[in-house]
Amino acid sequence: MTVPWKSRPALFCIGLLLCATGAVSGQFQLEPLNSTVLQGSDARFNATVQGKWLVMTWTVGGLIVVNFPVTGKITSSSEQFSARFCSSGDTSCVEFTIHNVTRSGNAGPVVCGVLGDYGSKTAHLYVQESGTVNVNGGNMTVVQDQQVEFQCVTSAWFPTPTVSWTQNGQAVSSSLYNTTSMANGDTFNSTSVLKFQAVCNAMVECRATVLSLTSPQSSSVFLVVVPKPPDWTVQIAVVVSIGGFALLVLLIIGIIFCYKRREEKQPNYKDEMSRRERTHSQISGANAAGQRQGEENPGYMPEGQTSNPFTGVAPSELTDSGFSQSNGFEVYKVADANQAGNGYGGAHITVGESGVRKHRHLTIV
Repeated sequence: MTVPWKSRPALFCIGLLLCATGAVSGQFQLEPLNSTVLQGSDARFNATVQGKWLVMTWTVGGLIVVNFPVTGKITSSSEQFSARFCSSGDTSCVEFTIHNVTRSGNAGPVVCGVLGDYGSKTAHLYVQESGTVNVNGGNMTVVQDQQVEFQCVTSAWFPTPTVSWTQNGQAVSSSLYNTTSMANGDTFNSTSVLKFQAVCNAMVECRATVLSLTSPQSSSVFLVVVPKPPDWTVQIAVVVSIGGFALLVLLIIGIIFCYKRREEKQPNYKDEMSRRERTHSQISGANAAGQRQGEENPGYMPEGQTSNPFTGVAPSELTDSGFSQSNGFEVYKVADANQAGNGYGGAHITVGESGVRKHRHLTIV
């Protein structure tokens, strides 16, 4: 039941009167003294009074929101605030509840007062806000051992959230990511960047939380890792190395083969030169023997002889053309044909009917 605000001064007067007459004496406790809740949830406080008491009041944001007498009806300023005994039949404990807490309207001191000499106790209410979490870029497919980067963005949190990462449900070392935050009005936005080397398929999850959250807000993506292609550079280098070595071996073998061939040809060249020298010597010897075995040329006439002993013609009988006159026909063979064919000199003398004698000299080398 809600009591009009104009009747509340009367309640305070009753409390002051009881305090002045000393009708009540004792003390009470308020728990918890500090409460942190998430915006939109309920906040609860318990007041325990030792001894007799008549009226208890609860103040939020500087205004009395609940008036709770030991006997009688409970009055409340709105449905957002309520109070009741902790257990039935026990008047020593009162539970005060703030429903659907808001940071702007409910955060701050919460005061519980008991009329009389009990005085008042003050607790503090902290209200936090949970925003959104999102991993940018979505799922990713990369090559094995490639460096990957994920970015997580949180928005509209109060206070600044705690951001963490997991990979396949296992916490990621804080050395692999970096988180920065900045104010956005009365809330905070954060950006966290995770970098690591892709090894295998994984579910990557970004988590953000505040103290009042029972479980963190999260956003996840999938990382697909494909095997990296063969390193053709290494294979090409190996093939080139082997090929170069093989070419070097072939070159060495070719040089050795050519050297041996040259060594083998060198004695043959010497033998050929010796053979040519022997052949030349034999030809020279044959020529010398032929000269020694040649027949005498009867047509030869030494100087100072008046007539040729073979023809009987004197040099004076020769004409200017080198021919002499003769009446007979004779053919004289100075040297036979075989000797001429072997390179020996000879002459044929022909005497015609007109008496003209012709000389033909033949030398075959």
